[in-house]
Amino acid sequence: MNKPEKVPLLEISSLDDFHFGNTKWQFPFSDSHSLFHINRLEGMHEKLIFPLPPHRKTVFDLIFLTKGSSTRSKGLSRYTFTGNQFFFLPANQITSHECMSEDAEGYFLHFDDEIFRTLSLSHVLKDFPFLDFLANPIVTVPLKTQKTFLNIFERLDELYKDLRKQELSLVGYYLLVLLTEVKKYAIIEKHTNKNSSAIVTHQYKNFLTQHIHQKQKVSDYADLLSVTANHLNKCIKQTTNKTAQDLLNEMLIMEAKSLLKYSNLHISEIAVKLCNQTSSNFARFFKTHTGMTPKEYQS
Repeated sequence: MNKPEKVPLLEISSLDDFHFGNTKWQFPFSDSHSLFHINRLEGMHEKLIFPLPPHRKTVFDLIFLTKGSSTRSKGLSRYTFTGNQFFFLPANQITSHECMSEDAEGYFLHFDDEIFRTLSLSHVLKDFPFLDFLANPIVTVPLKTQKTFLNIFERLDELYKDLRKQELSLVGYYLLVLLTEVKKYAIIEKHTNKNSSAIVTHQYKNFLTQHIHQKQKVSDYADLLSVTANHLNKCIKQTTNKTAQDLLNEMLIMEAKSLLKYSNLHISEIAVKLCNQTSSNFARFFKTHTGMTPKEYQS
């Protein structure tokens, strides 16, 4: 069996099953669903299966809430967002979606950056720092701007309901307007406003997200950060009250859950690939952190 080099990515064609499971209700996907999709959140809660386990997707996605709340992770960081807030997730970033309140209103959409490449704007997403792998995913916008954003979402929704291939360019331009409007209110984090321990912790978390399949030792990440393992651990402890190993274990568990659910690897292969352990040691490690054996979680 060929082993994937990276954590399995959810292809667009499988997202409906992932979100809605065995429900007989089917969402109306367009022919261009692989490049763009949008839906309102009202009435969706009863059809979604929460919590959604850790996963990665091949597309960028965002949620805009006008009412209610939702809790979602980006890498090892967990965020709760509410009305007049956006949550942005870049493609290939690991995430889990813990919950969404029953009164949640707003929009969800995803898009592939191929839309912008067809407009000869292949690098345009770099202009929006909140789409970056390392950025804070939450952007809060003023209540007075809600109508502006809803008008854009409503137009995108109209386009989606009768989306023809030639109209994808129009979708791209509306997405560009949306992102440009959001950028006005994005707070760009500056390291100068953080102490050194917080900076190291932030970098460590994001290195874990990107390199966990290749590096499973704290010392590997200390080398990447050009610090000693002892200094790294002190920074993590000061900032999170956890150890560097604790955070590494949390990321291993997230990736293990994703591999158990979405890859075709046997548990013994996951044990070696992700933790370089025997099946029995991996099972003990997984159960210690989740309360379940890998087989129980997989079923």
